[in-house]
Amino acid sequence: MAAHFTFTPTPASIPPSNVVYRLKDSPNASVNSHPLNPLDFILRAAQIYPDKVALVHPNVEYPVQYTFAVWAQRIQNLAYALIRAGVKPGDRVAVIAPNSPLIADAHHGVIAARAVLTPINTRLKPSEVAYILEHSGSSIILVDYEYTHLIPPGTRVPVIVSKDTGRADDPYETLLAEGRRFSEEKSWGGLVAEPDENAGAVLCYTSGTTGRPKGVITTLRGEYVELSLLLLTEVASTGLGSYLAAIANAFECQILPMFHAAGWTFPWSNVFAFAKQARFSLKLFSYSFLNVTTEDHAQDRKLHADMEPLPPFRRDTLLRSTYSPTRRLPQNVTAVIAGAAPTAHLIAELENIGFKPVHVYGLTSVTYGPFTRNYDQPHWENLSLEERARLMARQGQAFATALGVRVVLPPADDDKNPVLRDVPRDGKTVGEIVTRGNIVMKEYFRDPEATRKAFHGGYFRSGDLAVMHPDGTIAVVDRSKDIIISGGENASSLAIELELASHPHVLEVCAVARPHPKWGERPMAFVILHPQHANKWAGRHHEFAKDLKEHARTRLPGFACPEWVEVVPELPKTSTGKILKTELRKIVVKL
Repeated sequence: MAAHFTFTPTPASIPPSNVVYRLKDSPNASVNSHPLNPLDFILRAAQIYPDKVALVHPNVEYPVQYTFAVWAQRIQNLAYALIRAGVKPGDRVAVIAPNSPLIADAHHGVIAARAVLTPINTRLKPSEVAYILEHSGSSIILVDYEYTHLIPPGTRVPVIVSKDTGRADDPYETLLAEGRRFSEEKSWGGLVAEPDENAGAVLCYTSGTTGRPKGVITTLRGEYVELSLLLLTEVASTGLGSYLAAIANAFECQILPMFHAAGWTFPWSNVFAFAKQARFSLKLFSYSFLNVTTEDHAQDRKLHADMEPLPPFRRDTLLRSTYSPTRRLPQNVTAVIAGAAPTAHLIAELENIGFKPVHVYGLTSVTYGPFTRNYDQPHWENLSLEERARLMARQGQAFATALGVRVVLPPADDDKNPVLRDVPRDGKTVGEIVTRGNIVMKEYFRDPEATRKAFHGGYFRSGDLAVMHPDGTIAVVDRSKDIIISGGENASSLAIELELASHPHVLEVCAVARPHPKWGERPMAFVILHPQHANKWAGRHHEFAKDLKEHARTRLPGFACPEWVEVVPELPKTSTGKILKTELRKIVVKL
């Protein structure tokens, strides 16, 4: 579907001619400081570029697009509608929706009502959604029509369904119209600015691989600061001149679900940059889709498109739908890679079809998304692809203005006042990644014991094991629970996977420990073959296993080489694309 279409917003979405984009000052407001709040950016954008297209929702049955002025009015309407429904400061507002105007509105409108946005993963089971709704104590639910089956029967809180049409007869549009009437045209001046920048902004639930999901509370200040870090990182990496030029022409194709860590704060940072942003559902994502999308929006930005960001399972979808390495996108696309370190094979394939990979690292909701970046170095241009990939696979260094990331020797759990000791910068000594400061969550919601354990030692303990290299870059070697102990030697499952993935016929690989009568444990590899090479090994997976083992022996110590290799069509994953090693371990124990 072409990006340019005719659409008329509802009458309630059209702002009055005399609108003033300023919230009512809170009592005792300071003259020389103000509470940080990402809501400020939509007001600024609507004032400076009222007629610029801000939000596009194409490739659906009812495509829509809104200017900054119209979108700001819709956000204001939502805030008033929530207040009219009885939502009070600090209340939680649940949103169950894919990337769409509904969830884009909510990222601004909920905090405009001084409530806490609670975005819920659309790929969870109904029982998991029921737990989150109960644990969060959400006072109202906004849901996309495709996901009403996730609402528990007999839910007692109000449920508003969006048919995703943008038309006046849509129940969500009716809600916005009611909010507009309730405002009595007081506009933004009838909404009070939140006086506490440390008030909760978003409540996200982790999609952990074991146990109940934990609620992560982030603050207005934290969201504001994290998006500032992302923007400053862009300034540092592109140069101030090109960054400022990009602001006027930027087009952001957001693939990452907005329910995932509040979209890594991109829902607000894109507005800060006055960028035209398109909201796409993950289920649409493929090479052909992206090819058409970049062509459709070519005239919207003279520079390049940023596809922010690219999680592991979407990289796989992209590569599986790209069968010729000579096919390239019509525009260069920056792909922010997270969730798993990029392999040489991945980097080569992405670059071949027109992507520039940027590797970042973070802890989903706990650190508002990424907080380190692997910064390109000038001398990398003279390196081979494999050498460059090894360096790019590191998690890098802290974002600009963020506190430096540390790798420390883990303190004992019973040490009440531990002194954290950094590992030497030798690229060998393994420690745990810890961090603190603006990019760390406020707390685990209604779980003080989990919060205490996470902050033990005065830092947030990531649980990720890593080394520190002489140049100050960190490199994750594994999760502490995923280390494979073979013959008394610690083998990093991540390092094993990185080397196995260098085999040109491997698309995805996961290594887990399997009991061994002599060595205690040995690695077992589960492999998805690349579509381009799968036919070669059809009916001959045992020969591929032998070939992969020989490949591994040239790159890994003996204790880290896989003893067993199994070719599989898919790998079990969480709703956000993380491989469920717990499920693979269940398979292993039965072998």
